[in-house]
Amino acid sequence: MRGYFGIGVWRFSKPMNAGNLFRTAHAFGASFVFTIEADYKVWKARSDTSAAPRNIPWYAYESPEDFRLPHECKLVGVELTDEAVDLPRFHHPLAAAYVLGPERGSLTGEMLARCDHVVRIPTSFCINVATAGAIVMYDRVMAHGQFGQRPLTNATRPGDLPDHVHGRPKSRSKPA
Repeated sequence: MRGYFGIGVWRFSKPMNAGNLFRTAHAFGASFVFTIEADYKVWKARSDTSAAPRNIPWYAYESPEDFRLPHECKLVGVELTDEAVDLPRFHHPLAAAYVLGPERGSLTGEMLARCDHVVRIPTSFCINVATAGAIVMYDRVMAHGQFGQRPLTNATRPGDLPDHVHGRPKSRSKPA
């Protein structure tokens, strides 16, 4: 898969759902997970059977002001707002971090202002944070996973992927 991503929660109401989100992130190949203003403990979130924060980097931030991302990494908020782009129409950045809000609330204006993009899952009401995160990660994998085009009908078998072609070696020159 091209690029990298991380996913996290700003606050949360149910540790098991955050654990579920992190386990799913681990399964989808997330490069890191994070929490903002959240007291997350792996042992409290009994649903994270992969112990994701012990196997991939986990960053715990005290506040949105403390929150930092790698250089060139874009923050994507996941929220039901009128201004948000519907997820099926969204082009995922190669380097992205997705932030989801608490299940009994929304990302604040302060958090949304920090986001480079805001997407919404086209549902008629809010869904579980772990489910929302799984949908976003699946969409990202479909966009950047190089799976080829889907067939137009179920009567058509998907075509074979072309063989990977290695390019010529790149020579990097030192800046003058």
